[in-house]
Amino acid sequence: METLVMHPANKEQLAALKAIAKALKIPFEKKEDKDQYDPAFVKMVKDADNRGNFKTVDPTDIWESLGLK
Repeated sequence: METLVMHPANKEQLAALKAIAKALKIPFEKKEDKDQYDPAFVKMVKDADNRGNFKTVDPTDIWESLGLK
């Protein structure tokens, strides 16, 4: 079988999709968007941001931004 991933734009669309799945007896699971990243990774990024321990990169000249040119 295939797995479908849907991205409802609002609460009404989400409710409609859930109702259809329930009516057709299609099992589904709820997964929050915030579950996309490992909590340890999120903590590491936030800690680095709080310390100012990061480097801003110019997307038009990445090599120069990193001092590699």
